[in-house]
Amino acid sequence: MADFLLELRSEEIPARMQAGARAELEKLFRREMDASGVAVGDLAIWSTPRRLALIARDLPAQTEAVREEAKGPPEGAPDQAVDGFCRKNGVTRDQLELREVKGRNTYFAVIEKPGQDVTDLLAAAIPAIIRDFSWPKSMRWGETSISSESQKWVRPLSGIVALLDGEVVPCILDGLASGRETIGHRFHSSGPLTIANADEYASTLRAASVIVDHEERQDTIRTGARAAAAEAGLLLVEDEGLVVENAGLTEWPVPLLGRFEDDFLDVPPETIQLTARVNQKYFVCEEAANDGQNRLANAFICTANIAAADPAVVVDGNRKVLAARLADARFFWELDQKTPLADHAKKLERITFHEKLGTVADKVERVAKLARWLVEEGVVKPTPVRPEPVEGPSFTSEEKSSASTSSARTVEELADLAEQAARLCKADLVTEMVGEFPELQGLMGGYYAAKEGLPVEVSNAIRDHYKPVGQNDDVPTAPVTVAVSLADKLDTLVGFFGVDEKPTGSKDPFALRRAALGVIQLLQANRLRFSLNNVRPELVEGPHSAPLEKNGASTGSAQTVEGLGLLDFFADRLKVQQREAGVRHDLIDAVFALGQETGNIEDDLVRLLARVHALQAFVETEDGANLLAGYKRASNILKKEEFEPIELSYSPEPTEKALIEALDAAEPNAAKAVEDEDFGAAMAALAQLRAPIDRFFEDVIVNAEEKDVRAARLNLLSRFRAAVHRVADFSKIEG
Repeated sequence: MADFLLELRSEEIPARMQAGARAELEKLFRREMDASGVAVGDLAIWSTPRRLALIARDLPAQTEAVREEAKGPPEGAPDQAVDGFCRKNGVTRDQLELREVKGRNTYFAVIEKPGQDVTDLLAAAIPAIIRDFSWPKSMRWGETSISSESQKWVRPLSGIVALLDGEVVPCILDGLASGRETIGHRFHSSGPLTIANADEYASTLRAASVIVDHEERQDTIRTGARAAAAEAGLLLVEDEGLVVENAGLTEWPVPLLGRFEDDFLDVPPETIQLTARVNQKYFVCEEAANDGQNRLANAFICTANIAAADPAVVVDGNRKVLAARLADARFFWELDQKTPLADHAKKLERITFHEKLGTVADKVERVAKLARWLVEEGVVKPTPVRPEPVEGPSFTSEEKSSASTSSARTVEELADLAEQAARLCKADLVTEMVGEFPELQGLMGGYYAAKEGLPVEVSNAIRDHYKPVGQNDDVPTAPVTVAVSLADKLDTLVGFFGVDEKPTGSKDPFALRRAALGVIQLLQANRLRFSLNNVRPELVEGPHSAPLEKNGASTGSAQTVEGLGLLDFFADRLKVQQREAGVRHDLIDAVFALGQETGNIEDDLVRLLARVHALQAFVETEDGANLLAGYKRASNILKKEEFEPIELSYSPEPTEKALIEALDAAEPNAAKAVEDEDFGAAMAALAQLRAPIDRFFEDVIVNAEEKDVRAARLNLLSRFRAAVHRVADFSKIEG
C-alpha cells in the first residue's frame, strides 16, 4: 500500500473560495479513483492562500485484474448482429463462448482486464481533476489564454507536486509538469523545497514557515487573539467567520494587538466593529464592566502573515490604515446627523421597492397605517414595561436616564408612536453610513433617532423592526416595536402575494418565507390574539387591492389573507417551525382545516397552536388513538354511502342510545371548552365518546336492511363526526 500526495500551487486563492475548493478536490479525486476501480479511504485535504493539498493513504500499487462477461445474440443470429456484438466488446468471433440459456445456445464474450499500475491511473486523473475543477470565478493566463480551450484556474497555476510512495507521478498539463518541488513562505523562505514523500510534506513546509493545515491555522488565530486580548486586560469579541477568513489569508498567522484613538469611540460600536471586520479583517476587543454591559475598547487585533522582527512596526501600519477607515465612518456618522430622519425619509420616494408595489416611500405609508391599525384594533396593547434605550457609548447618562423613566402609554399615544416609528423606520436606507454598510440598516436609524431626541420607543422600534430575521434571532416584545415589525412583514407578504410574486420551489427572492416565520414568531412570543384574515389589502392601499386573476379566471377574493393564499403559506411555515419542537404537521393541518366549509377558518395562530398541542397530547393516548380509528371508520361509511343527515323518528337500541347520551353530554361540553379556549377539556369531552363508539361498531350493523334503521344509524354516525369536528378535522390526521 502506498500514500499519495497532490499539491496544486497557484497565486493567491481568495479565502472565501477555499472551503469549496477543498470539497471540490475531494469530490473529483474520488470520482477519478472510483472510475478506475481504486478504493479510497479517508483523505486529508488542506488549503493555504497559495496551495491546495491532498493526501490519500493506503492506495494499492496496482488494481486487481477484472473478468467481465457480456451476453450476446443466440447461435444462428444474423452475421451482422454477431459482428456488432464483437466490435462492441473488443473481441473476435473465435473468442466467443457458447452457453446454453433456456435451452438455446447463446454467444458470450469474456473480457479479461489485467490490473493497472495506480501510478498510471493517477497520472491520467490529475489533468482531469484540474480541467474539471469548478471555481466561482476563474481565469486564463499565458500565451494560450487567447484560446477558449486553454487551461482555467482561480489564479494562474504555478506548480504540481504529485508523489506516490515517494516517487513522482509524471503528468504534464499545458506545459506544466509535475514534480516534487514546492515553495515555502513568501517572505520567510527562499528557493524551492524538495518534498520527499507524503509523510514529510507538512513538516517540510512548516520548516519553511507554512502551516499547511487550515484548521491548525484557525486554532493558532483563535488562541493567539484571545491571548493578545487577555494580556492587555481585554476581552476578545469572538468572530468565527473572521477566524476562518484570516486563516485563508495567511500561511503563518501571528495575531497582534494594536490601539486606535479614543475619540473614535464616539462612533457607534457596531460601526467600528463592522469597519474593522469588513474592511480590514480585524478583531475588536471589549472592556469588562461590573454591570455586565461590556464596552468596546479602543483596541483591535490584526493577523500578520509574518513573524516580524519588530511587531510594533506591523501594528503601527495596520493602525494607520484602520484610522483612515474609522475617520470615514466618523465623517458619515456626523454628516448623517445634520439631516433629521424625517428629511431623510423624503428621499425614499426615489427608491423603487418593487415595480408592482411602488417606492419605498409607498411601502412606508402602508406600514404606518397598518401599524396604527394594529394598535387601535387592540392587537398590540400598551404595557407598563419601561422600554430600555438604545445602548451605545454615543448616549450620555442623562439621555439614558431620561429615556428609562418612560411610563406606560395610552392606546392613542401608542398608536401615534407606532405610526411615527413606521414613517421613519426605513429613513436610514438613504444615509451615508448605511450606504457604506448595508448591514447596519435599522440599527443606524435607531441611533440617529435617539440622538435626535425622539421618544425611546420610536428609536428602539426603528432599530429592531427588522427582527426577527431568523429562527434563532431575538423576538421584539416592546409594543411599538412589535407593531412596526409586524406591520412591515405583513405588508410585504400581502403585497407580494397580491401581485402574484410568490415563492416557487427553492426560489424566494423577496424572503417571504422568512417574513412569514417572523410574523409567526412575533405572534407566539407576544401571544397576540389576532385573526390574520382581518388584515385586508385595502388597509394598506396599493396595487394588490385589485382582484386576482389567472388565465382570465378569478383565483378568489383578494380582499382577505385567505383569498391571497397566505393562510396555506402560513400553515406551511408553521409546520417547518414546529417540526423542531416535535409537533406533527398533520395535526396543524387538522386544525387549520376547521371551518373551511363554513368559511370560519382558524387563523388565530396563538389559539391554533394551543389546539394543536392539546390535540397531539390527546391522539398519543389510548383513548385518542381509538377515537381516531372510530372516526375514520365512521367517515368511510358516510363517504361510501354519500349520506346526508335526514329527519326521522326512530326508537334506538340500547347501544345506540348509549352513544346518543354520550353525544348529548360531550357536544355541549366540547363546545363550551372550545369557546373558553380550554382545549385540554375539549379533548377530555371527546374522550367520553371512545367507549360508546367502540361498542356501537361492535354491536350494531350500520347498513341494516330496513331503510329507516340504516338512515337512523347513519344519522348517528354523522352526528358523531360533527361532534369531533368541533375540535379538529380528524380526517387530516394520519394513522
